[in-house]
Amino acid sequence: MSMLTPPGMGGKYRITGDKYPRMRRRRRGRLGVALVASVAALGLVGWGTLQLIDLFTGGGEKASAAGPKADCATKARPSADTKKAPVPKPGTITVNVYNATDRSGLAKNTADELQKRGFKIGDVGNASKEFDKKVKGTGILLGAPSALNSSLPVLATQLAGAEKRADTRKGPAVDLILGTAFKDLTPKPAADQALAALANPQPTPTSSTKRC
Repeated sequence: MSMLTPPGMGGKYRITGDKYPRMRRRRRGRLGVALVASVAALGLVGWGTLQLIDLFTGGGEKASAAGPKADCATKARPSADTKKAPVPKPGTITVNVYNATDRSGLAKNTADELQKRGFKIGDVGNASKEFDKKVKGTGILLGAPSALNSSLPVLATQLAGAEKRADTRKGPAVDLILGTAFKDLTPKPAADQALAALANPQPTPTSSTKRC
């Protein structure tokens, strides 16, 4: 074996000239490992930077505060309605009863029944030419503009389907003009129930987010 023979080759290769085989080192594996390590290091640096930003800006605190609230269920709760004017009682309402049909005695019988139910009765008779035989429904409830949200709704509990209108009158009395479709007043139990619901309305439920 020549002294120029690289050790470990067992004499397989013999160098006879001034050139000899070069041993190439395997660097590809080491380059891949170094590349992966560099990427991981950059990722750790970026993550640490974000953590520092959250720490000084309070981002983590806001996230933890917003997280549970997003999971809270939305429930309905009764809304606090604004205070409304009290509903007038039947004893404070004067009703004029007019018959716009061709049936005789209809106004008087209806007025008597309303009086039994606690209403005050004013004029009783036939309707004026403006309404005589021109009211096709059960009836028309007529009063001052202020009566639209006070006296007329109370009177409407006694006659389902009656139309409510306002005119230019100044007094508090209201008119009940009976139409051709009128048969009878609303049965008293149903009218009393409607009157109680009008005097004590239930609060309207509204959705609200539960606090966590």
